[in-house]
Amino acid sequence: MKIRAAVLEAMGLPAPYAQSRPLKIREVEIDPPGHGEVRVRVLAAGLCHSDLSVVNGDRPRPLPMVLGHESAGEVLECGPGVVDLVPGDRVVMVFMPSCGGCLPCQEGRPALCEPGAASNGAGTLLGGARRLRLDGQLVNHHVGVSCFAEQVVVSRRSCVKVDPDLTPAEAALFGCAVLTGVGAVINTARVQAGSSVAVLGLGGVGFSALLAAVASGARQVVALDLNEDKLALARRLGATDTVNAGRPDAADEVRALTKGGVDYAFEMAGAIPAMELAWRITRRGGSTVTAGLPHPDKRFALPPVQMVAEERTLRGSYIGSAVPARDIPRYIEMYRRGKLPVDQLMGEHLSLDDINRGLDRLATGVAMRDVVLF
Repeated sequence: MKIRAAVLEAMGLPAPYAQSRPLKIREVEIDPPGHGEVRVRVLAAGLCHSDLSVVNGDRPRPLPMVLGHESAGEVLECGPGVVDLVPGDRVVMVFMPSCGGCLPCQEGRPALCEPGAASNGAGTLLGGARRLRLDGQLVNHHVGVSCFAEQVVVSRRSCVKVDPDLTPAEAALFGCAVLTGVGAVINTARVQAGSSVAVLGLGGVGFSALLAAVASGARQVVALDLNEDKLALARRLGATDTVNAGRPDAADEVRALTKGGVDYAFEMAGAIPAMELAWRITRRGGSTVTAGLPHPDKRFALPPVQMVAEERTLRGSYIGSAVPARDIPRYIEMYRRGKLPVDQLMGEHLSLDDINRGLDRLATGVAMRDVVLF
């Protein structure tokens, strides 16, 4: 069977991407699902900086590759061994499959699944297979999802069944932006009611973290970004204070607003200057949490004496330290109850043919959560 898909064949092409067109819309052959796999019709796919970081070379991946990792769809076919899904089920796809048997999975930390990480790095599905072909050549999968395509074959362990009452565009956000941002607040940091929080980087993940901080009862939520329009939206969504992160005195301003710094600072921009700023605005005894993914060669200078003398904590958060099968339904229910108004984060609706323009919107920082609709 042939489908249309956005294929990355070379990393590092220059912006504007609407002109260089790093994502080529190709006719790709898709194989039937193997054991433990399902074939899904993609209904909506969000554009995330993790996709852009593969396009620009910050996160090297094997090529050619069909990109995309945040999506919702409808099950079309179940492979052998899949007994808990049927055609017609709605699913949200998750970019970290979990085997269920490795030590992190047994510890209840599927975000750190070892076979899942290995298969994602190799460009395969969890079982090691590739189900896409272009002109007879195998095509790699992006973190087991590759949802910039009309259909996908994914591991059963890469999708979570959801109720069909959400629109596809809404449901797609729960596969990455919401899962990562909300999870960083609730699972990784365990933000307590009455605490103070700062969020640096107001993309889909950063805004989701902001909403979670408000929902958790933080008494003060400071939003930082370079884009004044996003700071205005942050105030409407519950931020008590906003600071332009590009100002030379941004750290001093936050520390003055919070009387010495915040209890929890979340770095969601994936940039070393943002990481340094997050560290500087964390109070004595506080926690700095990062879910950003800068280039692997980038380094952050951490003063150990400050960490010890001030009892500071620095933590990483991958996919929101989530248990997706548990957390996605929980976060959807919070959305239904008005506690996580993630629909306010929706940006433009794009077609697959317009996807390179969507990359430009990501790269310039103007995009909210743009979504490709199929």
